[in-house]
Amino acid sequence: MTGIAINAIAGAGLALLTFLGTTSTREQIVFWQLGSLNGALWQNIALVAPLVLIGSIVALVVANSLDLFALGERTARHLGVRVEALRIVVIVTVALLVCAAVAFAGIIAFVGLVIPHLLRMAIGPAHLPLVITSALGGALLIELADLVARTAVPLADLPIGMLTSLIGGPFFLWLLLRARKSAGGWA
Repeated sequence: MTGIAINAIAGAGLALLTFLGTTSTREQIVFWQLGSLNGALWQNIALVAPLVLIGSIVALVVANSLDLFALGERTARHLGVRVEALRIVVIVTVALLVCAAVAFAGIIAFVGLVIPHLLRMAIGPAHLPLVITSALGGALLIELADLVARTAVPLADLPIGMLTSLIGGPFFLWLLLRARKSAGGWA
């Protein structure tokens, strides 16, 4: 519910900026909402690289604590994990990494949902290898989507976010159906 409320507020702010903007600004906003690597310039990479580096290091450092946290909050606490601090660190780290990615490339949906779930099914639940392979798998998916976006239609670049949504939406629905089926139905 919190996510829905925040999405509504952010959507209203974006709508206001779109309304107030010039034609050029509106086009930039729409293009950003669709996601693309077309604006990837070295100066932009230099801006987001420190955030990605810090976020990646933190993710690697907390990976083993996340394995303990997966056993349950009470068990993790008994094993020495400072649960509240870990929760805050993970939320801030994820927010930092998402902010860097979205500021750089716009909204590219489902990469952070599909790749980790797919890799978890392939390599298991251990967080350290999952963090590493998810970063590499996400980068590979973005690169492949960018390649298709730039070559599928002559003289045009398709939005990467559209391509990842076309793949990720059905895959995520399949994951939900699979989880409901294994849980015993639609209860």
